[in-house]
Amino acid sequence: MERLNDNVYHIVQTNTSPPQIPDTNKYSLSLHSLMQNIIVYDTTLRDGEQMPGVSFSPAQKREIALALEEAGIREIEAGFPAISSAEVSMMREVKNSLSKSRMLALSRVVESDIDAAADAGADLVLLFIATSDIHLKYKLHMGRQEVLERAVEAVEYAKSRGLEPSISSEDSTRTEPEFLKKFLMAGVDAGAVRVGITDTLGIGTPESISSLVKFLKKDINARLSVHLHNDFGLGTANAISGVKAGAGAVAVTVNGMGERAGNISLEQFVSAMKFLYDTDLGVDTAKLTPLARIVSDYAGLSLHPNQPLVGSNAFHHESGIHAAAVLENPSTYEPVSPEDVGNTRRISLGKHSGHRVIRALLESRGVDFSSDELDMLVSAVKKEGARNRTVNPETVLEMFKRMKMDNN
Repeated sequence: MERLNDNVYHIVQTNTSPPQIPDTNKYSLSLHSLMQNIIVYDTTLRDGEQMPGVSFSPAQKREIALALEEAGIREIEAGFPAISSAEVSMMREVKNSLSKSRMLALSRVVESDIDAAADAGADLVLLFIATSDIHLKYKLHMGRQEVLERAVEAVEYAKSRGLEPSISSEDSTRTEPEFLKKFLMAGVDAGAVRVGITDTLGIGTPESISSLVKFLKKDINARLSVHLHNDFGLGTANAISGVKAGAGAVAVTVNGMGERAGNISLEQFVSAMKFLYDTDLGVDTAKLTPLARIVSDYAGLSLHPNQPLVGSNAFHHESGIHAAAVLENPSTYEPVSPEDVGNTRRISLGKHSGHRVIRALLESRGVDFSSDELDMLVSAVKKEGARNRTVNPETVLEMFKRMKMDNN
């Protein structure tokens, strides 16, 4: 046991056998044939920054973009260039700093937006317009035919500006399916290299997203992307369902940042695909925790301790039963090794601590003790933990010294 800080110990584990994860595809179609060319494109710098109160500086955007590139993200949506000339300049700086990844830019189906994307140096422009009847009536004040015409004109104009165009439907999950298909097919016919659906309100379910993707893929011969929000906490499940049904690109953000309840979490999606579905999407998962911490710090947000995989509690144990088992073999209570996602295994001392972890602490300091003394110390640590939540390891050692002196 190696001390990590005043209250937490890092377990030095000699048994490194990997956790045994069940084969979730044993009785279903293997994903490998579907997943070899899935694109994970990150929109932390655009949709993530739309989270209320978040604004990255140009230097922070460059650092985040480089960290994403280093982690293996090959498409980075760096911003919405129509916002301002400063946004255009910032995106151009991001583009110039990248050596392996492509830069994407968001754009309405408006020529001035597309011009800004071209000025920013975008490799691919993500054109979008709403298609649901409620958005057409109350936001756009357009009919379906006008929306189709605007989309086609935008795709053609983007091509004339030397951009690769993608066209997406906003509020796709509330759009009449036949019109949605017609809209996307019109984009493909106009030259879009990618088409996309958006679950703008996060109301999709794994079943409905799968059904919609399959319905669209029957007749659309282009890569289909999914941009899914997390309002009901189903974002990652919906993304997995979407790619199993044939979607070829998934929008994600670091820590699931974004408007309202956020977007699909980069960490959760790529890790679930790698460790649960045996599908490596080319992302270095060992870099996920450092990346999550950089982004949360720059966003001025606290990374929730129970954030899956990257949170401080994801591999943190206090319960005596759990800690004792983890000391024997980490896979007893850890689905993957913390190193696999760049995190650290930790054990706290407190009211849930048992004999095994206290014994490990004493042995690590070369302290001699009897079984009766260990029993007494464990009882004292539990009482102290109930009062103060966690117990400093140095406090435990002092408690042991006092106990020895009192009994002499």
